[in-house]
Amino acid sequence: MSARILVVDDVLANVKLLEAKLSAEYFEVLTALNGPDALKIVKEEDPDLVLLDVMMPGMDGFEVCRTIKGNPETEHIPVVMVTALDQPSDRVAGIEAGADDFLTKPVNDIALMARVKSLVRLKTMTDEMRMREATGRTLGILAGGSKEADAAPGRILLVEERAVTAKRVADTLGSTHEVFVEQTQEGALDAARQGEFDLIIVSLSIQGFDGMRLCSHLRTLESTRNVPLLALIEDGDMPKLARALELGVNDYLMRPIDRNELFARVKTQLKRKRYADRLRENFHLSLEMAITCPLTGLYNRRYMTGHLETLLEKSKVSKRNLSFLIIDIDFFKQVNDTYGHDVGDEVLKEFASRLAHNTRGVDLACRYGGEEFVVVMPDSNLDGAIPVAERLRLEVEAKPFAIRNGTDKIDITVSIGVAESRGEEDAVDALLRRADQALYRAKQEGRNRVVTAAAA
Repeated sequence: MSARILVVDDVLANVKLLEAKLSAEYFEVLTALNGPDALKIVKEEDPDLVLLDVMMPGMDGFEVCRTIKGNPETEHIPVVMVTALDQPSDRVAGIEAGADDFLTKPVNDIALMARVKSLVRLKTMTDEMRMREATGRTLGILAGGSKEADAAPGRILLVEERAVTAKRVADTLGSTHEVFVEQTQEGALDAARQGEFDLIIVSLSIQGFDGMRLCSHLRTLESTRNVPLLALIEDGDMPKLARALELGVNDYLMRPIDRNELFARVKTQLKRKRYADRLRENFHLSLEMAITCPLTGLYNRRYMTGHLETLLEKSKVSKRNLSFLIIDIDFFKQVNDTYGHDVGDEVLKEFASRLAHNTRGVDLACRYGGEEFVVVMPDSNLDGAIPVAERLRLEVEAKPFAIRNGTDKIDITVSIGVAESRGEEDAVDALLRRADQALYRAKQEGRNRVVTAAAA
C-alpha cells in the first residue's frame, strides 16, 4: 500500500528512524522538524497521514493537531501522535485535540505499521467520497453539513461478557449516549442487524466466542458495514491488535480502561462516523440529482432513455409488451406568457403530482423536457395503457390547477400519444418516434385527447 506519510519531530534522529521504518514498507516519507514547517507541508503536499511528536519547542504537537483538524481542507487527514508521554491524561489530551491515535515511545513496530495501514485505507475511502462531494458542490447540488450533529448522542452496542467491565463502560457512556449490552455472539449479531447503531464496542478477551470473528462478521453485514468498531484489548497484545486493525476495527482501548480515554475515543469515532455519513448521503444525493428533475422530482430524460433500453430488452425476453405514453401540456407557453414562469413552474409541479398518482408503482414517470412528460409501462399493451392515459387526461381537465397559494385557478388540458413495443425487432428510437407521431396527431386534431400509434 503506497501513501505519503509526514513525520514531524524536533529530534532529527527520531525522524530518521521513522523514515527508515516507513520507507522499508514502501511508503513515501515527508519530514518536518517543527510545527510551522509541518503545517506548511500539510497545506502544500496533502499527505495521507501525519506522525506527530508532542513535545516540540514553540508550537507543540497538540497545537499542530488542533490546527490540522480545525481546517475543513485538512481535517480528514489522519494524525497519529508519537511521544514519550504515557499517561492516560496525555492520550486524552491528544484525542481531544483531534488525533486519531496516540503511540508511546519506544514505538512498537507491529502497532505502528498496523495503525498506519489501517488509517491510510480509511483516508483513501474518505478521499474518494470527498472528491464526489466536491463535484456535487461545484454543480451547486450540495450544501455543507451541520456541526451540531457531531455532538449528538449516539446509539452504542457493547459486546462484553465481564459484568463488571460492562457496567463500568455503560455507566461511563450512559450519561450522554444510549448503550445496549450483549454478552453472546448471537445476541450481538441480532442486535446489530436491527439496532442502527452509531458505534459497536467489542471485547477481544471474551472466552465464550471469538471476538475477532465477530468483528469480521460485523464488517460483512449491510447494517454494520459502515459502523465504527472499537476493540477492548489486553495491554501489550500487539499481534491481536494488528490483526484487529487489518480486519477493519477502527480504534481500540487497552485494559485497564481509563474512563476519560474511553469517553474521548467514543466521541472521536462518533464524530468521524457522522462526517462519513454526511459524505455518503451527499454522494447519494448527487446521484439522485443527476437523474431526477429538481423541479418536479420525477426522473429526467437521461435516466429514462437508459432505463427504457433495459425495459425494452426485458420485454423481448419475457415476450410481454411495453407501452409508452408521451404527454404534452396544452398551450403551456400561454400560461408562462400570461401568468409568469413562476406560475408555470407551479403548474409543472402539480401536473407531476397528478401524473405520479395516476400511474402504477411499476411504471416509470419522467419529465421529458419543458412541458413534455413520459410514462413507461412495463408488461402493458395498448388495451392497458389507453385507459391510464384517458384517466390522466380527465383528471387534468376536470380539476383546475390552483396557483399563487390557491388564490387563483386555471384550466389545464393535456394531449397524449401512446405506443407499444412491437416484438424482437423493435428499438427504443422507433418506439419513441411512434409515440411522438401519435402525440403530434393529438395536437393536430385539437388537443386534449389521447391518440395511439396504431391509429397514427
